[in-house]
Amino acid sequence: MVAQAQPIEEAPAAAPPKHVAIIMDGNGRWAAQKGKPRSAGHRRGAEAVREAIEGALDLGIGYLTLYAFSSENWNRPEDEVRDLMGLLKLYLNREVKTMHKQKVRLRVIGRRDKLSADIQKMIERAEDLTAENDRMTLVIALSYGSRDEILDAAQKLARRVASGEMAAEEITESVFENALTTHGLPDPDLIIRTSGEQRLSNFLLWQAAYSEFLFLDLLWPDFTKEAFAEAVSDFHNRDRRFGVRP
Repeated sequence: MVAQAQPIEEAPAAAPPKHVAIIMDGNGRWAAQKGKPRSAGHRRGAEAVREAIEGALDLGIGYLTLYAFSSENWNRPEDEVRDLMGLLKLYLNREVKTMHKQKVRLRVIGRRDKLSADIQKMIERAEDLTAENDRMTLVIALSYGSRDEILDAAQKLARRVASGEMAAEEITESVFENALTTHGLPDPDLIIRTSGEQRLSNFLLWQAAYSEFLFLDLLWPDFTKEAFAEAVSDFHNRDRRFGVRP
């Protein structure tokens, strides 16, 4: 009697990383390669943001953090900063309704007090509009620097200790994390940086303690949903130990 072949069971698909953070680098170099002004690179980079969001949604990622403008970027030439702020306003006007339809919640971290009043209001309205969305949380790091964030958290807790509200011994990792601007967000599983540079550039220094890093040679304006899927595939091949021996 011939035994019947048993159906081959497919291996279950690997769960996507819960939180991916991206350092969007290379707009200026992309523009220079094309013989275009830097502003053209930033505009094309905004299109790549859309690709990243759609890619994250396709992959089932719960949190996506994009490093849009660092605290150090304020030192760039005035005309470039002005172009970037204008592009930010244009993006908030055009894309927030789409994100809302996609059930994406928007959250902005960073020093808002350095932004113009109209941009601050636009951010507040966008956050309020999308507050109940639960398909994905999009975090935009804007006027953000991790050292500033850590220093602000330390000062906040120091004031609580000085006022007698709490004892220094009560400051645990979880208490400190709750004082950061990223409170309530999971630490990033994967941090991607485009353009081939291999550094964090003052981005999520506390939160990246056990993140996986992936440095891509492509420039940010060339980032696509397919590139995102390949990055996540690479992540699945990593052996994450969190400091524990197997």
